[in-house]
Parts: sequence; C-alpha cells; structure tokens
Amino acid sequence: MSAADARGADAGADARGADAGADARGAGDRSVGADAPTADLGSSLARVRDLAVGYGGPPVLTDVSFAVNPGDRIGVLGPNGGGKTTLFRALLGELQPTHGDLELHSRIAIVAQTERSRLDFPVTALDVATMGTVARIPWYRRPGRAERAAGMDALAAVGMDELAGRSFGDLSGGQRQRTLIARALVQDAKLLLLDEPFTGLDAVSADRLERLLADLASRGHGLLIATHDVEQARTWDLVLCLHRRQIAFGTPEEALTRESLAATYGGAVVTIPATGERVLLPADHHHHDH
Repeated sequence: MSAADARGADAGADARGADAGADARGAGDRSVGADAPTADLGSSLARVRDLAVGYGGPPVLTDVSFAVNPGDRIGVLGPNGGGKTTLFRALLGELQPTHGDLELHSRIAIVAQTERSRLDFPVTALDVATMGTVARIPWYRRPGRAERAAGMDALAAVGMDELAGRSFGDLSGGQRQRTLIARALVQDAKLLLLDEPFTGLDAVSADRLERLLADLASRGHGLLIATHDVEQARTWDLVLCLHRRQIAFGTPEEALTRESLAATYGGAVVTIPATGERVLLPADHHHHDH
C-alpha cells in the first residue's frame, strides 16, 4: 500500500417515493471498532485504520486504511464486487467492522446513482432537495418554509435553482445528479460518498459535474467517488484501489501503477495513466469474485 501516509448516518432522509438516495449519518464524532483510538484527528473528516468488514460471515473487504481531509477528491477504484459498496456501507454505519476501526469527524451523506431513482414519482427538484431536511424536523411535521428555503439554497449551490420547479423525472441525467448532491448538501454533510456519479452522463453533463465536484472540494468538502474509470481517477487528488482488500492508496502517480492495476483489475483491459498504453492485465488468481 502506498502511503500518502493514510492521508489520506440513516438520519432519516427517506426519498419518500423518489428513491433519490442521499441519506446522512454521523452528526459529530463517531468511532467504531473494538479498540477505537481517541487520538486527535486533526482536520480529518474521516479516518479508517486496518478495516475489515463483512456481511455476517468471513470479511469481504480487508486491510483498508486511509483518511479523508477537507478538500480531498478521492477516487475509489475497483471492479464490480471489489468492495466499493461495502466500504460505503461501513462508512454509513450500515455494516459493523469485524476488525480495525473507523472514525467520522463530520456528517456524511451518500449520493446514489440516478439510474436507481424513481423517475415516475411526482416530485420536483426542490421537493427532492428539501427531503434532506427531514431528519431535522419532528416526524409529525412536514417540511415547511424554512426547509424549502434550505432546499432552494442547496439547489443554488449546485446551479439548479432555475429548475427548482421542474419534475425530477423530466431532468437530464446530469441535472438529476446535481439535484441529489443538493439533497446531500442540505443535510450539512461535509463528507460526500458518490456512487458512480458519472454513469450515463454525456460529455457536457460530465464536465459540468466535474467542475461542481471541484467547487465542492474548494469549499472544504471531502469526496469519495466510486468509479471504474482509471483515466478519470487520474485527475483527482488521491486514489483508493480495492479488490476485496486495499490494493493501494495515494496520489494517482503512486496508486495507479501497473502492479496496482493488475491486482485491482486482473484480466481486464485498462489504460496505464503514465503512458496512455492500453494493456491486457493478467488475472490475479489470489482473489475471487464474491
């Protein structure tokens, strides 16, 4: 594992039928693990040390250690079944570590793929953004003027305020993705988990989303961005490579080596970032799909 020296909850934001996907957790500090340390985290939004996690049986993801600081854009790279979703679920508190520890120093929210959203439910972009306030109000009260104002502010932050009244299902893929990010922002989440946010976007929408993520990072948010795209991960600050265990963590130059990519994508055709060369990597027979 490359160092970068480890530099690198459901509080109730239910999609209410839109299945729009950005649930927040962790208002303040949360430590999980049998021997969770009490050391000062400094500016870290989250820190993971020697994490192993599973689904009630043997661990399906092991040896994970990294930290997220304000402003970090971290690509989480790996094949299907490699552990990206498992890691996100552990960070959200949905799965308990079987080893190691996990510390959160901020609120956290997940932004799901728009392809998993209900597009036939009659809600507007503002409705979806406002859903992020549900956790802060009593269960018996509907979101009111203050909550809708917070939703509108979040839409403005992602450049969607002019489309606030548009049906969520009528928005483009990129517009829906920005609306879901607004829903996470309205929850005051500083750490955002983005589940393959560029899936299905055209080049113009992808470029606009890339600029939005850069802007969020410049405002102190930490971003964990699940992706299969090696070339895209090369443009971010740090990269975490997973294949049932942590393969590498560090800057793109440190993490995206031939050896790391071979262990991450055994048998796949990938582009080596340093040279642009496309190669067929040998299968890694030490790891099996789950």
